[in-house]
Amino acid sequence: MTALEIGGEALPQERKIVTEIPGPKSREIEARRSTAVATGVGSSLPAYVVAAGGGILKDVDGNQLIDLGSGIAVTTAGNANPRVVKAATEQLEAFTHTCFMVNPYESYVEVAEALNRLTPGDHEKRTVLLNSGAEAVENAVKIARAHTNRDAVVVFDHAYHGRTNLTMAMTAKAHPYKAGFGPFAGEVYRAPMSYPFRDNDAAGTKVSGEEAAKRVMTMIDKQIGAENVAAIVIEPIQGEGGFIVPAEGFLPTLVEYARENGIVFVADEVQAGFARTGKMFASEWEEIVPDLITTAKGIAGGLPLSAVTGRAEIMDSVGPGRLGGTYGGNPTACAAALGAIEAYENDGLLERATQIGELITDRLVKLQDTYPEIGDIRGRGAMVAAEFVKRDSIDPNPELVKDLAAYAAKNGVLVLTTGTFGNVLRFLPPLTISDELLNDAFDVLEAGLAELLG
Repeated sequence: MTALEIGGEALPQERKIVTEIPGPKSREIEARRSTAVATGVGSSLPAYVVAAGGGILKDVDGNQLIDLGSGIAVTTAGNANPRVVKAATEQLEAFTHTCFMVNPYESYVEVAEALNRLTPGDHEKRTVLLNSGAEAVENAVKIARAHTNRDAVVVFDHAYHGRTNLTMAMTAKAHPYKAGFGPFAGEVYRAPMSYPFRDNDAAGTKVSGEEAAKRVMTMIDKQIGAENVAAIVIEPIQGEGGFIVPAEGFLPTLVEYARENGIVFVADEVQAGFARTGKMFASEWEEIVPDLITTAKGIAGGLPLSAVTGRAEIMDSVGPGRLGGTYGGNPTACAAALGAIEAYENDGLLERATQIGELITDRLVKLQDTYPEIGDIRGRGAMVAAEFVKRDSIDPNPELVKDLAAYAAKNGVLVLTTGTFGNVLRFLPPLTISDELLNDAFDVLEAGLAELLG
């Protein structure tokens, strides 16, 4: 067991159960929350956190939970990463805000320079900084429409792009994201996603990435007209949809089709970007070069920041004053991002993501031998998912996933559920987690499966 320094105190890197979870102090705060916070804001596990770091979340009752969620892929570089804390603290002591659109500051430019350098492709690029992933996606669509003078936007089954009006239209799943919030923005068209686990089983034969891409191309040609499409927007690995990794060849074929038809290809890397998959960006796995790439989550070590980065001629087709926002590229968030980027580039986090993925996949494969309810194991690097099905079928098994996540939480392991059918456990640990904690977490999950399935 090792200890991590958090706020001047040693945070032991061990799972520890002091009370039931959530404990009495957490329940007291939860009672206050019920009269103060809108009910529409949910929480996976209402154990109120007072400290975090390494792979541990410590709650107000003294329980220490193993973190397999990273705040939904936000604290990829670790919670309270020293580089992030140092940079953000120095900036806070200097000034908190001027608004880049009024009085600019160098850190915004430095983050833009870093993103232009790090994102796929060696072409000339430009970047705009914003606040959230949804805001980045929405701005990418604005930029694509301005550049092409076209309206239509193509998105995919199982996609998640955000909670604004436009990004809700782009998101596939109705509950809890869309139901009752319409009408939504128009000219958004949904295409079939390459989903190897279900494509192959449904068809009885393997559906190649190229074949899956042809379905999309046919749909665009016949139902929309390629000449009307401003952008194809896709997550190289889908997040909320269930960590779906498309079949090899699917993404490159779509990129080629977009190039041939003057369509802006947008990679939504809000969840998969920044070392999460073992490469800086998931697009690199098939060496695709998006025209525009959206980032957020892991970009700033926990502070709110997002970006659209892309080809200079596309980005600059939008004139001065037409992009931005009061808080976009906040100086403290920019400083934090520079600290996080230092960590990704210098602290071996890309390699660590690969190691974590191998350990998680190995544990899941061994569990699958005993429990065929684990129908599919997929992902890249430290972005891994297990899709659960009913025995002897591929019918989704959301009840088992819900019960297993609850068992894990009760025993000090935070794991997130996801997927269009609610039947996927996703594993997104911080890249600072130890092998010891990972194995302990999977021991808990194994015990949970034994209890639930016998």
